[in-house]
Amino acid sequence: MSQTNSGKDSQASEAKKTISLPISRVRLIMKSSPDVSSINHDALFLTTKATELFVQHLALTSFNNRSQTEANTLNYSDLAKTAEESDTFHFLTDILPKKILAQDYLKTLEQMQDEDSDF
Repeated sequence: MSQTNSGKDSQASEAKKTISLPISRVRLIMKSSPDVSSINHDALFLTTKATELFVQHLALTSFNNRSQTEANTLNYSDLAKTAEESDTFHFLTDILPKKILAQDYLKTLEQMQDEDSDF
């Protein structure tokens, strides 16, 4: 019986080594939902691992599609461009909007108001 427990303990410690995101933070985010009352350890581990793989995929896709201005550098604009242009990551466009200057935004807003006043 003690071998079974030590086997489970070694599997749990090996599983923790395979993830790099802090499990406590993922648990905190999951518990912030009013629909969640308790979190199974396996579900927590799988959610953490899936989140890590998603972020890795987003970063790799953005890195491969980045502007080649700086070698081995990934910028916010690269992430925003990937979110805007990729169907896979299009749902992130509200979270990763393309940055624009305030004066450009004001010009766009002014143009939209002019178009609305024409009707």
